[in-house]
Amino acid sequence: MKDEAEIFSSFKKNVSLAPYTSFRIGGKAEYFFTAFKKEDAISAISFVKKTKKPFFILGFGSNLLVSDKGFKGLVIKIGFKDIRTKGLKITAEAGAPLGLLMLKAQESGLSGLEWLSGIPGTLGGAVKGNAGSFKKSMKDIVKKAEVLDARTGRIRFFSNKECGFGYRKSVFKKNNNLVILSAELELKKKERKRIKEEMKKYFETKQQTQPLNFPSAGSVFKNPGKKSAGELIELCGLKGKRIGGAEISEKHANFIVNKKNAKAKDVLSLINLAKKKVKSKFKINLEEEIVLLGFKNKKKY
Repeated sequence: MKDEAEIFSSFKKNVSLAPYTSFRIGGKAEYFFTAFKKEDAISAISFVKKTKKPFFILGFGSNLLVSDKGFKGLVIKIGFKDIRTKGLKITAEAGAPLGLLMLKAQESGLSGLEWLSGIPGTLGGAVKGNAGSFKKSMKDIVKKAEVLDARTGRIRFFSNKECGFGYRKSVFKKNNNLVILSAELELKKKERKRIKEEMKKYFETKQQTQPLNFPSAGSVFKNPGKKSAGELIELCGLKGKRIGGAEISEKHANFIVNKKNAKAKDVLSLINLAKKKVKSKFKINLEEEIVLLGFKNKKKY
């Protein structure tokens, strides 16, 4: 385990965050550090807490819009990603890619992750946001999570109930000081061939309905009720609406895509336009599913 002085010497300055997000958009982080071990992430957080600078935990950056002005603080890129299987359980570190996690489960004849097919991201981010698709979510499979409480420096284990899962939310999304280090998933036995077939089916559905050929952050808004956010936005005539290099996808209206060198301000303008139009036409307030980082007058993470 590196001491805090050694950790600080490893911090990089003024690092562009755009390459670290699926949107390929965003300004620079004042400080940037990749933690390849849980202990190094803990040391980095301990150090930055003493400086009173904010910190942000970055996984795959697939549900994230970073301001063009960047982030004044420390961004910690999670690089620890060990995956272990035992019986019906998979225990994986927060940086484990969802795609690799899904394949490891399939190889072990473990079912319950097939719906992750085509979803970019890491386990930590998926647990934090209670990622979901096809009426399934992380809530269904998380048994417990190993978590650092940045306020006290202590590590705690949260049961499924203590994770406070809700629709695209958890106790970790409400409290930035709770940092997911790993999670244990409980799955079910199934024939590997059947698991592979289901993975393929889910991926093909995503290919047909989502604009996977352009950089995006996935679904921008939470679904507010009987009609999905995408349906509401489409009914407002906003499919294909473009501002700068960003566009509300013609394939799926709840996706904003980086069509050509888009800026965060372009995406934010489309977000605000969609919210305004849906509010005016349907009296419904759309709520962002994606995380907004570094924006003034927006919820901070």
